[in-house]
Amino acid sequence: MREIVEIAGDGIRVRIGALKSVLQSAPELQLILTRYAVVQGMQFAQTAACNRLHNIEQRLARWLLITQDRVDPATLAITHDFLATMLGTDRPTVSLAAGTLLKKKIIGYTRGAVQILSRTKLEKCACECYEVIQQYNNEIGLK
Repeated sequence: MREIVEIAGDGIRVRIGALKSVLQSAPELQLILTRYAVVQGMQFAQTAACNRLHNIEQRLARWLLITQDRVDPATLAITHDFLATMLGTDRPTVSLAAGTLLKKKIIGYTRGAVQILSRTKLEKCACECYEVIQQYNNEIGLK
């Protein structure tokens, strides 16, 4: 198994044996984790469709919003190169899209960091996929 950490923060690791043991004695937890896995799969499918159907500015806005929802800070420690990987494009394309959002005063950026200046405007730039993914999160009690 391989893990990729997108944004710095805390995490935990649980040994599979311990998880199996807990799941046998806690069916409610098993149900919650199963629902979470299903919703994650739906989000992956939505993201794949988004990457195929929407322009880079909309996809960048969606990704920044989802990331901020998960970690809260207005400044995200990410590079254009990393964003290119996450959005399925190249770095120059991300730089052009970020430049458009910068000119509109929606984001600011320096090397290795993107600052969200206006979340409201960023939400208007995002495609409808952001709202769809938010609905999935609401179904399982996430932000």
